[in-house]
Amino acid sequence: MGEFNIELENMVYEPSDDSFLLIDNLNINPGEKVLEIGTGSGIVAMYASKVADEVVATDINFNAIEIAEKNFLLNNIDNINILFGDLFEPLKSEGFNEKFDVILFNTPYLPTENDEVLEDDLNYAFDGGLDGRKIIDPFLNQVKNHLNKNGRVQLIQSSLSNIEQTLLKLEELGFLVEITASEKFFFEEIVLITGFLD
Repeated sequence: MGEFNIELENMVYEPSDDSFLLIDNLNINPGEKVLEIGTGSGIVAMYASKVADEVVATDINFNAIEIAEKNFLLNNIDNINILFGDLFEPLKSEGFNEKFDVILFNTPYLPTENDEVLEDDLNYAFDGGLDGRKIIDPFLNQVKNHLNKNGRVQLIQSSLSNIEQTLLKLEELGFLVEITASEKFFFEEIVLITGFLD
């Protein structure tokens, strides 16, 4: 996994092309505070922690919390706080009132039929509901409340889950948006959307 030692766990999303698309295009400045939603193995948060002053990472999969904590220790990283829960909920329960300069999210973006749902925690990593937007839309509705002025959001999603809708929603919220990176696969395109808050 590049310069970090990473342990994996079969109930946690293994870093893949989408993870590295985000890692390779992180838009973080020294001294900034970063929030990563859905940290999984913790690899994106670890790369973010090299530049950022402080990183808060959340995940709804408790297995992910455990393996990410292990990976942070393994690599002697001490500027990441990890919180268990759904989207922005853990911030409220842990009393994190501060806002962030950058919010990162490799979203669960795959349209998923009811009969494709896995009966385990790994399901959280990819299940985007029938239209792929089950998690993306609630995230977009809340993201602005947690960003500082001039903050940025960087999210990964697929052409299967209506990229145009995400761009429009962010624009409506007052972001300047661009697709900063993309990778084509045989049945979809994965894109990194960056939104700059004015």
